[in-house]
Amino acid sequence: MSALQAAPQLQTRPIERRRHQRVLVSLLGRYMLTDRQEYPCQTVDISPGGVLLTAPVKGAIGERVVVYLEHLGRIEGEIKRHTAQGFAMCIHAAPRKRDKLASQLTWLANRTALGLPEDRRHERITPRVLTSVLKLENGREIPARIIDISMSGAAIAVDSKPPIGAGVTIGSTNAKVVRHFQNGVALEFRLPLSADRFDENIIL
Repeated sequence: MSALQAAPQLQTRPIERRRHQRVLVSLLGRYMLTDRQEYPCQTVDISPGGVLLTAPVKGAIGERVVVYLEHLGRIEGEIKRHTAQGFAMCIHAAPRKRDKLASQLTWLANRTALGLPEDRRHERITPRVLTSVLKLENGREIPARIIDISMSGAAIAVDSKPPIGAGVTIGSTNAKVVRHFQNGVALEFRLPLSADRFDENIIL
């Protein structure tokens, strides 16, 4: 009798967990735990209600976590379970934010299903304000011109190129140098830009 009563409960739990459709997509990002330390991460799958992350530091079950993901910007929630490679978290968001996230995930899912190429030119913008200042770790400042910006980095033209791997600040945005090219350098932001800020009016 008790076994028969338990069976329906076991059947309904997976349905409850998957009430938001998950998208299998790999997005790079960074996350911050309650100790305010930042770590790199990558999504395994994501829905408007939760995300599974590959992450080097798992945090505690129930711990609050803030994540910045390319294409999606800032999300926050709490750690629900650990996995071998990282953790799964639920997403806390207002209905409007959750609807926006669902739309963004639909676009990502369609792009993946159609096999569209990862063409970075389509993910970059040229801001209205091109002039900026690149500040090095030693305090030296170098005049810079922004070529284009993505949510995860920027290409800038500079006369003096810091070494690859150097920590820098472009405007007020922390970054590191990841590549040299003929007239400048490519930067990777320490935290991806928020989707809410990502338009032609952005000032780093």
